[in-house]
Amino acid sequence: MARAPLPIGSWGKISTSITKIDAKGKPRSHTARANFRDHDGHVRDVTATGHSKTAAEQALLTKLKDRARTSGAGELTSMHKVGQLIDLWEKKFKKLVEIGKRSPTSYDTYERVIRNHIRPAIAELRIGEATTQRLDKVITTISDRSGPSTAKTARAIISGAMSLAVRYNAVTVNPMREIEPIEAAPKNPPRALTAEEVTLLRTSLAADQRAVDADLPDLVAFMLGTGVRIGESLAVTWSQVDLEARTVEITHTIVRVRGQGLLRKATKSRAGERLLPLPQWLIAILRKRQAAGIRLDAAVFPGTTGTHRDPSNTRRHLRTALSPVGSTARRDLGLTLRSLRRAAKLTRKQLAAKLAWPQHRVELLETGRIKPTADLVTDFTTACGATPANLTPELEAATQPADSDQLTWIRSHALRKTTATALDEAGHTARQVADQLGQAKVSITQDVYMGRKVANPAAAQALDDAFGDLDLL
Repeated sequence: MARAPLPIGSWGKISTSITKIDAKGKPRSHTARANFRDHDGHVRDVTATGHSKTAAEQALLTKLKDRARTSGAGELTSMHKVGQLIDLWEKKFKKLVEIGKRSPTSYDTYERVIRNHIRPAIAELRIGEATTQRLDKVITTISDRSGPSTAKTARAIISGAMSLAVRYNAVTVNPMREIEPIEAAPKNPPRALTAEEVTLLRTSLAADQRAVDADLPDLVAFMLGTGVRIGESLAVTWSQVDLEARTVEITHTIVRVRGQGLLRKATKSRAGERLLPLPQWLIAILRKRQAAGIRLDAAVFPGTTGTHRDPSNTRRHLRTALSPVGSTARRDLGLTLRSLRRAAKLTRKQLAAKLAWPQHRVELLETGRIKPTADLVTDFTTACGATPANLTPELEAATQPADSDQLTWIRSHALRKTTATALDEAGHTARQVADQLGQAKVSITQDVYMGRKVANPAAAQALDDAFGDLDLL
């Protein structure tokens, strides 16, 4: 009768032999071996060595137990490197992108964090060595060096990869599970533009030739009138605009994918697909843009070549425009600073690198778009080899308040917050506002996009009616 096969993940009898002896003929090394039936059904010879028979057998038993625990992993065991685990996780995430379950921009973000932060830190570790303590130190280091936002992304990636390792039986528990959530300084509360600020913003954009050349006045008006994102605005075609019905259909967004260029892709969730009513003043703006004979598949807000615009470039133009040109004194100081930089034969990029500044700060100073300070001007002029004291009169004049200072806080998302807050103040429910913004979760709309209103005015009256007659003295 044939012998029954070994069960998957089990081993047969352990045998031990002497593999080395010393000059006196005494055993110096022993090898223990046993047949092990792997997850694929094949029986393989597993060996381990030790200075004594007992040591060799103990080493083999440890090896066999570890192999039994991880043998069902197929592609992964605890002895594989974390870099190989990350490769598999990336491969699976990319498949989700290909079938439309994940955004290609998310993949680009994750790939960048993996390349710059995760692989250098843990790629050479074995999966079994990726303990909670080690990973906690890695996340803390990333947070200290690159900020909480990058650390949160890295935490999500590593947690997803280690969950995959658990599913493949390479480890029994996810070591990221016990790592504390990343705490960051609280963000500024949601802030919406007032009616006066909206008027000032639109007036400033209309008077700024660079903003007009970048087609920003109408784009900003469209975002205020609909609450849509920049990418969604740039993806709208004339076929989706019905001026008679006063509606616009939002179905796509524009993203730049590495290696593929600009793509017009479906919104990231079904909540993003929506039909929005258009206010009358926005209808008037769109009628002026709609030229005779325009193609229905043409973008409402095209680039200079007539194709869809790049959201990143548009955000950069908008950041510049939302730092409006200040007073004449600031523009004069900016021209002086630009002359000093050119005399030093430095480009904006070179000067920014020398000062460890973002490049756009140099541009904003030279164009008079930010309120200068003594420190900024001193650093600028010193880097150019000039004497800061010579600019004292110009600096004093440039630091005087200007109307445009009221707009320096604005970022593109403030436009969405303004739309949300206006609808909220008009009595629309949080669900209705979320639908307008294309958000599935009402909580995000309430916490992030709605400016806080004055406390319920009826509350004081209700409390007065309830307790007004009480003698509290």
